[in-house]
Amino acid sequence: MMRPFLLCLSFAGLTLHASAAMAGRSCEEKPADPNRVMQGFELAQRVKNELDRSGAELAVIARAGQDLSKYHLQYSHLGIIRKMEDGRWMVMHELNHCGTAKSDLFNEGLANFFMDDPYRYEALLMIPSAEIQTQIGRAINSPTAKALHETRYNMVAHPFSTKYQNSNQWALETIAAALAKDVQIQNREQAQSWLKFANYRASTLEISMFTRLGGRMFRANIAFDDQPFDRRMAGHIDTVTVDSIDRFLGARDPSLQRVVVKYP
Repeated sequence: MMRPFLLCLSFAGLTLHASAAMAGRSCEEKPADPNRVMQGFELAQRVKNELDRSGAELAVIARAGQDLSKYHLQYSHLGIIRKMEDGRWMVMHELNHCGTAKSDLFNEGLANFFMDDPYRYEALLMIPSAEIQTQIGRAINSPTAKALHETRYNMVAHPFSTKYQNSNQWALETIAAALAKDVQIQNREQAQSWLKFANYRASTLEISMFTRLGGRMFRANIAFDDQPFDRRMAGHIDTVTVDSIDRFLGARDPSLQRVVVKYP
């Protein structure tokens, strides 16, 4: 995997290992901007402080990596963050390799989560009940988390197709495996069946045919062939977003806490 820069720092219990694996973005060879690096650290420190104050052991964390306002979305990417025995917070999430059609799972320090040149230095924390935190923690520490990962990446993957996967979809399917009490989920088909039963509702993006053709021709990490034909032709693209996961978690967990953290 290419690395445009490598920067290893330690600051207030935060760790950073900057990588070129960027969800839904292409790799660019450019030096690190010290101001942007420090802004990422400052936001990470504020997030750490909020998490420590909350008493939580696990949360779902989202960032504003891209401007998605034209789709009425606030956040672009999320992961599952949990507290380690030494007090550090680590984020587990799926990342796209440098604009390719491949992805991997990463487990990395909190500061690194904000080093992807975000559109806005803002984070959303979704803190579930203690019971659900335990359930999600058990799922991501089991072989299920890896079993639910699909390496074929598609930024707008359909939520009920196993052909591709976007980064938010991996987190959602892992959460499904954690919350399902009536069935043991071991693969993506089972996770998606349970999500249908649990009334998960995807976000619908309105994307014109011209935009779809451009995206498919010039971006390896965008495909539309897993979308239902009639909806695709009408420009209705259904996919897993931070907003849809937020709605789903809120419906399943009335005690879900939402905390927005910004810098400055």
